[in-house]
Amino acid sequence: MPMEGVRRSTKMVHVGDVPIGGGAPIAVQSMTNTDTRKVSETVAQIERLAEAGCDIVRLAIPDEAAVAAFGEIRKKVSVPLIADIHFDYRLALGVLRGGADGLRINPGNIGGSEAVKKVVTAAREVNAPIRIGVNAGSLHRDVIKKFGGPTPEAMVESAMEHVKILEDLDFPQIKISLKSSDVKNTIAAYELLSERVDYPLHLGVTEAGTLISGTVKSTMGIGFLLAEGIGDTFRVSLTRDPEEEIRVAYEILRCLGLRSRGPEIISCPTCGRCEIDLFSLVDEVERAVSGIKASPKVAIMGCVVNGPGEAREADVGIAGGRGQGILFRKGEVVRKVPENQLAEVLIAQVKEIAK
Repeated sequence: MPMEGVRRSTKMVHVGDVPIGGGAPIAVQSMTNTDTRKVSETVAQIERLAEAGCDIVRLAIPDEAAVAAFGEIRKKVSVPLIADIHFDYRLALGVLRGGADGLRINPGNIGGSEAVKKVVTAAREVNAPIRIGVNAGSLHRDVIKKFGGPTPEAMVESAMEHVKILEDLDFPQIKISLKSSDVKNTIAAYELLSERVDYPLHLGVTEAGTLISGTVKSTMGIGFLLAEGIGDTFRVSLTRDPEEEIRVAYEILRCLGLRSRGPEIISCPTCGRCEIDLFSLVDEVERAVSGIKASPKVAIMGCVVNGPGEAREADVGIAGGRGQGILFRKGEVVRKVPENQLAEVLIAQVKEIAK
């Protein structure tokens, strides 16, 4: 686990008021899955993401209608917004005029050297960083041919080609991502790149998958790199409501001692000794405290073997057994509570601690 001072040293850029790199806290990102051209729907999703703890939100900008909508969205939300642009540099110019806090582009595919110069000039004027986003699934065929496939070395070479384009234009506000659906290739690519540049790195395992498989792949890839001290911001990519991405992201950060948000719920997997309906209890408590920003440790245990020890070590907890539970708070026994009152009592205790 990275200790203070061990994190890889990087330059700092700002996306709106959120610092990235340079020792700043790891920033959590997500991306809307609404049609950007539908302003009200997109604004509502951005607001839910921000409430869940998302630091930066990215939006797809496929056409001029999306550019116009972006300008309206920017006026209605406060969270920093990144515009995702492909192929047409004019879209980048439009969203920068509309208040974009950053761009995600590949300089090599937005229209030639003159187009890149125009985008860089516009980005510099509004102090918007550019993320070079390299994806294993869309590498140039020449790079694929040279390396025999979308290898880590191929991804890094592609990234460095794009970096040189921006460096030649004296544009230092760069972030880089190297995403693959292969976890080991993703890790290897970021490790290689971190030895060559000191730009902040945006981590991710692309097309990670559904809630379970995507969570596992993202945790293995992103978590491994963060534990090595590599990475300044990241997105957990799930085929799911993007709010779920934020929940998984903060659990990754919590496990590594890097950031925390919301109560940490510790609960046993249950076994034949469990004598209360622990599944329902945990689900009810988790839903009820999901909007809390403070991070108390909450233990919900189903029997008297490990239950009392875990509950005693938590800020608040219960150790259940035979239709009731013993309520602990800050290591002290408070009282016995009937099973049908456990959820209500525990929720009230968590909310009181979190004030």
